[in-house]
Parts: sequence; C-alpha cells; structure tokens
Amino acid sequence: MKILDILDKEAIIAGLKAQSKKEVLEELADLSGMNNDKIDVTELVGVLLDREKLGSTGIGDGVAIPHGRLDNIEKVVAVFGKSVEGIDFDSMDGKKTHLFFLLIAPDNSNGVHLKALARISRLMKNPGFRMDLMEAKSKEEIYKVFSDEDAKY
Repeated sequence: MKILDILDKEAIIAGLKAQSKKEVLEELADLSGMNNDKIDVTELVGVLLDREKLGSTGIGDGVAIPHGRLDNIEKVVAVFGKSVEGIDFDSMDGKKTHLFFLLIAPDNSNGVHLKALARISRLMKNPGFRMDLMEAKSKEEIYKVFSDEDAKY
C-alpha cells in the first residue's frame, strides 16, 4: 500500500495550532471534513476520543496514529499534521508528540484498515523519515517526503 493512495496533498497540516490532545484530534478531523463531505466531524471526533480512552495512539518517538471507523465513508482516508513544538498526547514513551497521522476507515474494512495502520507504523518507526518530515516546512514539502518514500515501496 502506498501512502499517497490514502493521503491527499490537501490533507496535510504543516503547522498544527492545537495545544492539547483533544485540539489535535479536532483540527485533524476538521480538515478531513473539509476534504470529504461524507465525514461528520463531530462524530469523527467522538470516535477518536473513544479510541483514545482505550489507550493512547501515541506510539512514541514523537509519533501518534489516531484512528477510527465511520460507517458512511467508502475508503480509507488519511490526514497528516505536524507540530514543531510538540503536544502532550499521553504517548507511550512520555515524550511530546510532533507527527500525527490520522487514519479513518470504513466500518467494514478490516483488511485495508490494518494494512494501512501497519504501513504507517513501519514508516514512522524510521528515524530518517521522521527527521525528513520534521525538516519539511510546508505541506508541499511534507507531501514530497511521502512521495519519495512511496517511490521506494
């Protein structure tokens, strides 16, 4: 699976304004709703907050992969956001989170959803890739980092 199959250039925030976990989820959900009229932003935020209650999606190394399912979308949708300052996201390693990859899947898409989560997780474990994302200044530069990585896959 290529990241750019699910991540559109317009679904990237190079400078998150959020200061808290809830605000990050709201900001990412807002952008997903702007790009997809089938996404109910309020419902999505609720789904994401419920998922976070089960355990933080902050996987460590400055990365979080919040995810959830909605029954009214047809395909997996992704939104990426970066916070230079970092946000307390209750990450497993206790450190601030800088890179957020929101994944929204249709309710009936177990295989595709898990494939996307696995691909993103593997990608975000690569220190060089994370550094490239942190050094990117614009959504165009961030998109290019993902595009360059997809070209290797």
